Amino acid sequence: MNANVGKLDRTLRIAVGSGLVAATALHLAGPWGWIGLVPLATGLFGFCPAYTVLGLNSCGAARRRG
Repeated sequence: MNANVGKLDRTLRIAVGSGLVAATALHLAGPWGWIGLVPLATGLFGFCPAYTVLGLNSCGAARRRG
């Protein structure tokens, strides 16, 4: 399982996921808000299965030292 979620992408996923879960826990959103666990988990692990299927990678190119 190689990381395929970049730093900015991870930050946004964690923020949005946490916000949705918090809103649901505080009864500010309906039960659909638990879907925030998905972006939260993919942000924490740095891996998104959908990116693998679609052939995407937001990590950027590795820099070579020479």
